[in-house]
Amino acid sequence: MKKILEVTDLCKTYVINKRQNNVLRNVSFSVNEGEMVAVMGPSGSGKSTLLYTVSGMDSMTAGKSVFNGQDISRLRPDALAELRLLEMGFIFQQMYMLKNLSVLDNILLPARQSKKNTLSPKEKLEYGKELMRKLGIIEIADNDINEVSGGQLQRACICRSMINNPKMIFADEPTGALNRSSSDEVMDELCKLNSEGTTIMLVTHDAKVAARCSRVLYIVDGNIKGEYNNTEADVRRRERALNNWLLEMGW
Repeated sequence: MKKILEVTDLCKTYVINKRQNNVLRNVSFSVNEGEMVAVMGPSGSGKSTLLYTVSGMDSMTAGKSVFNGQDISRLRPDALAELRLLEMGFIFQQMYMLKNLSVLDNILLPARQSKKNTLSPKEKLEYGKELMRKLGIIEIADNDINEVSGGQLQRACICRSMINNPKMIFADEPTGALNRSSSDEVMDELCKLNSEGTTIMLVTHDAKVAARCSRVLYIVDGNIKGEYNNTEADVRRRERALNNWLLEMGW
């Protein structure tokens, strides 16, 4: 199976008041095409920093992150920005959208920004609407972002992450600000995208969310301490088995 992301000896150090804070320490792992991988760990363990660094949203101190054959640490800033815009999708816990645009216009924004998206303006519009229909939110296309629920807005963020047909989605606590019902709906949609071939890497503190993923990486103090493969077909058994493993890891 082809590796879409290969991370080797990744380090990230912040210097605050002349003191070094080693957030990531020689982290190595890979993600295959079509996988759905969760990253878990205690607060402050480096989960979000890992996600931002491997995707090029934050710079690395040392090591390599090779995405789809390209070492992102060697790319010029403009080339890296274009790579993120075209080949990566991003979903965050805080649903960043522009207040002066409708929900649909927010979804279309990355497609309109990309110089390499060859669709016509009309085709982009129709594809944005198609994504909204697929995720069951077409009725809020013309709404302002403060006129919709949190679950609807997060599904709109998923649409936006998919508008340029990325090879991989990076999600930082995508259900963290949602209630259980909305969280389940959002995970249903992410699992559907994954079943259709989209690779996903997400950070979560929720074992029920992680149990929906094919693999879980457990990070402590900037190091990956363990890896768990979800092999159970039954959802409840998956959750129970994962919870037992997390307890063994010190969760």
